[in-house]
Amino acid sequence: MNSLALTVPARWWSAFGLFGWRGWLIAVAGMIVSLVIIGIPSVIIENPFFSRMTPVRTQDYAIWALTGVLAGLVAGTFSVRARASAGGRALSGGFLSFLAVGCPVCNKLVLLLLGASGALNYFGPAQLYIGIASLALLGWALHLRIRAISSHCAVLRAD
Repeated sequence: MNSLALTVPARWWSAFGLFGWRGWLIAVAGMIVSLVIIGIPSVIIENPFFSRMTPVRTQDYAIWALTGVLAGLVAGTFSVRARASAGGRALSGGFLSFLAVGCPVCNKLVLLLLGASGALNYFGPAQLYIGIASLALLGWALHLRIRAISSHCAVLRAD
């Protein structure tokens, strides 16, 4: 048995099995949309509309990619009937991820509050922890959705 199967609860595998082709299509589309929505303004995806004053770090790529995967899976869970919503956590996680991967001195609000040196010296190092918090929120949203799907399916099987 592989190590991934040991760390992921069985209910997750059964919930992902309920996705079907439509759910997986929604999950992939959600991943692509979230990667584009975060990647273009933060200039992880090079584009002529925005510029970045600091280089993209390895942690930015990692947080960006994991955000895309988790956001896509959360979106895919909405193709299966369940009675719980995780929209607030997912939206908050996506917003925090955007803050975590963006250029610290390109963020106007951070620049206004901390100044250029404060943005580089305080906000820049804190972005890793903001990114971890965003991934935790997205993971929690996914957990709540899968738990709702599992309990909804258990109720249907009991009927």
